[in-house]
Amino acid sequence: MEPELEEILAEVRAARGAVVALTGAGISAESGIPTFRGEEGIWVVGSRHHVPQEMATRAMFDARPDEVWRWYLHRFGVCGAAAPNAGHRALVALERALGERFTLVTQNIDGLHRRAGSRRVLAIHGDAAWARCAAECGVGRLPQPEMGPRDRATPFTEADRRRLTCPRCGGWLRPHVLWFDECYDEENYGMDSALRAAAAADLLLVVGTSGETNLPAQIGRIAAGRGAALVDVNPEENPFAALARRSARGFAVRGRAAERLPEIAAALAR
Repeated sequence: MEPELEEILAEVRAARGAVVALTGAGISAESGIPTFRGEEGIWVVGSRHHVPQEMATRAMFDARPDEVWRWYLHRFGVCGAAAPNAGHRALVALERALGERFTLVTQNIDGLHRRAGSRRVLAIHGDAAWARCAAECGVGRLPQPEMGPRDRATPFTEADRRRLTCPRCGGWLRPHVLWFDECYDEENYGMDSALRAAAAADLLLVVGTSGETNLPAQIGRIAAGRGAALVDVNPEENPFAALARRSARGFAVRGRAAERLPEIAAALAR
């Protein structure tokens, strides 16, 4: 391990402060899940090709709920076939070592952290394991209907439609995910909890995210602004790496999560 990084982790360990891990698509990509904005996200409706920024919206759901569901079920099938990697498992080990001093904030909806064994998780973009009423009738969060993955051509059957019906009001269920034309909130996405965790962190450990969405960027600014240590783990350059280099207690780690997180977690847990 790089001496400067080891020194930062030793300071955090000695202080017995709070650690917040912020993860993005990079850690899931190492399990074989394509990034959200990649070619896998393209969907065909009729003769028109739609990109994720069009499909993952409330506006598209209101217009074509069946197509939006088919697109998500296709993606959920890819997620379900993936397995947690060494990076996920390292964060589980860190949580077990630190207990209530650890919080995991993830942008990933694939559930791999939860399936690996993480429990103190704030899924700020939602979780594929759940659905909820699109009309917000008060039925609450429901387990994702057992539908199986869908291809790009097969329409829903009547039985499929019944599985996607709210048991309380009879309207559509929707995936429990944050869409591009929606806002973060506490009830569904733990926004306030994530910001409080960032404000109390002695270390922000950022893993595999480009920092392109609003709440993760806020988390980085808050933690850095109050002098928290900032460690970014990413094989590519990104805004969090630049923020870490500007920080008095920052370090940018070039490498994959599955390669670097086990040693980082072990150093913090010693």
